[in-house]
Amino acid sequence: MTIIHTADELLDSDICLDLRSTLGIPLHLKCEGFNFAGSVKIRAAVSMIAAGLQQGLITADSTLVESSSGNLGVALSVVAAAKSLRFVCVTDPKCNPATVKLMRALGARVVVADTPDGSGSYLAARKALVRELCLRHPGYVWLNQYQNPANWLAHYETTAPLIAKQFPALDALFVGTGTGGTLTGCSRYFRENRADVRVIAVDSVGSVNFGMPVGPRHLPGVGASERMPLLDAARVHDLVQVPEEDTVRMCRRLARRGFLLGGSTGTVVSGAARWLADHDPAGDLTAVAVSADNGERYIDTVYDDSWVHRTYGAVLDYLEES
Repeated sequence: MTIIHTADELLDSDICLDLRSTLGIPLHLKCEGFNFAGSVKIRAAVSMIAAGLQQGLITADSTLVESSSGNLGVALSVVAAAKSLRFVCVTDPKCNPATVKLMRALGARVVVADTPDGSGSYLAARKALVRELCLRHPGYVWLNQYQNPANWLAHYETTAPLIAKQFPALDALFVGTGTGGTLTGCSRYFRENRADVRVIAVDSVGSVNFGMPVGPRHLPGVGASERMPLLDAARVHDLVQVPEEDTVRMCRRLARRGFLLGGSTGTVVSGAARWLADHDPAGDLTAVAVSADNGERYIDTVYDDSWVHRTYGAVLDYLEES
């Protein structure tokens, strides 16, 4: 029995899903959605706030502020509530409606930046609004997930060691790439402690994280419209880029087996399945992928037929036939 006293104490569910029997993919999913924030971002949120408190940057009178497309905003809302801190999340129209409601239910103030750049991304607008809020309100503290080392340290100190313990024969680890925190923390850990483990980055088509051309993206969680400062590409063994249409297909495949998982999980599983088919056709490797969150927050997007048809068109024809 696990007994906790505050919502930010529960980080890990210790649940892994073997996809071999359900989808025929020789892959284990490390499920990170079974905590009070509903995602792997609880680790970064706890780490960044703890570091800020320890360094004296955050006090009882501070108001935390952060730019987030979704999951980190919820995670910071949970941790801030647990520590009786105020929190303002700057998000954008691509944020899932359910996620906005969750943050507000947890006591956070949500501000929407609604001016996209040329590629349709709102990242620059979100960060500009955060800076403006900090200038206007001296008590605001920007945690800055994009440059805060406590982001990747959370995964270096917790996520990666736990995976290493659960899978002592691990050969390949697949990690989705957003801010680069999870990927960098895991890749640094395994380079230093288990150099035989291959860490494969999974990114969305249209993301510039690895120097690829910018393009339209509609799902939060994976990908970026500008290269993330935390990303340590030199420590990554390989890269798989996944079109968002394949993300939707994989999410729907998993849901038909009873596993309602988030958009980034569909991306990571799709990328891992392709990589394993090319590099391990016999299925001999022990492979793990990080599943960042569950699927309830994507009911109005990935799992909504009308939204998918409006956004991707013919992908629905494939889904209906499969």
